[in-house]
Amino acid sequence: MNESVQHPLVIGIDAGGTRLRAYLADGTGRVLGSGTGGPGNALSVGRADLTRHLARALDAAVPVGLRGSVVAAAGGFAGAAEDAGPEWGQRLAALCLAEALALTGMKGVASEVYGDVEVAFASAPGAPSDGLVLVAGTGAAAGRVADRRCVRTSDGGGWLLGDSGSGFWLGHMALRAVLRALDERGPWTSLADAVPAHCVPGHVSPRAPWPERGRLKEQLVGWAHSRPPVALALLSPLVVTAADTGDGVARSLLDEAAAELAATVGALAPRPGEPLVVTGGLVGPEGPLLERLTERTRATGLRITAVRDGGAGAVALARLLV
Repeated sequence: MNESVQHPLVIGIDAGGTRLRAYLADGTGRVLGSGTGGPGNALSVGRADLTRHLARALDAAVPVGLRGSVVAAAGGFAGAAEDAGPEWGQRLAALCLAEALALTGMKGVASEVYGDVEVAFASAPGAPSDGLVLVAGTGAAAGRVADRRCVRTSDGGGWLLGDSGSGFWLGHMALRAVLRALDERGPWTSLADAVPAHCVPGHVSPRAPWPERGRLKEQLVGWAHSRPPVALALLSPLVVTAADTGDGVARSLLDEAAAELAATVGALAPRPGEPLVVTGGLVGPEGPLLERLTERTRATGLRITAVRDGGAGAVALARLLV
């Protein structure tokens, strides 16, 4: 590492439901290294697994020779916001972070645990302390942040009960639209070609006569019921592609998803002029729903900032501990 590195060093961690990322940064916030690990949801990943995932990411992010210079670490964990679930989720995340730091030779490091929406919010320029945040990727949830802590949430009910407007929701609605088209209960859509091509390669034509078309319908239903619900989220890019080529059903689904996300934000009583930080595959920078969401929230007077993830926010919060 060159001599321009400013000590002391800090670590920021963005731990989501699919994977976690750790970032090593110097005193200016400049990222010097990064590493990834497995899922980081504090409510669904056990202690041993979460500690192992964290240790793996830390080991990759921080060169051995610099570990003695790390003085602070902040982690944002799915399921660890103070109002997002049982208190033990936050306690478990804090315990696992301390264990992982010790396992990788970084003892005595000051550490703080946040929720994933809190580090996402802090990723906006200037690391704001108060405002609204929306995360919309595989799932969807919004939160009101006050003094850097989430004090109220909206949606985030998971695939069975909520996450309206999310990637899962879009995939679910796309498959429903295909089944309706095959039954002739709904309008025809190019998704009737794209979705079977993804789910059941080698399928019969969706325009085949009824006996064959009925078998295709059974195959699609079987595919959906035999896979974890998150697999439906993998269909959401097909909706975006179909909408880009002019498919009316796909465009309507994107419009409805954006309306659902706007309603999720609206439930938090937004005030004109306050920031709304958005992130996730659907509403992050260049996300397919960002423009639609902007239009549907324009009347609220919110100042929307799209960020790629919570990494920058985690680093910013870690620097506050120094």
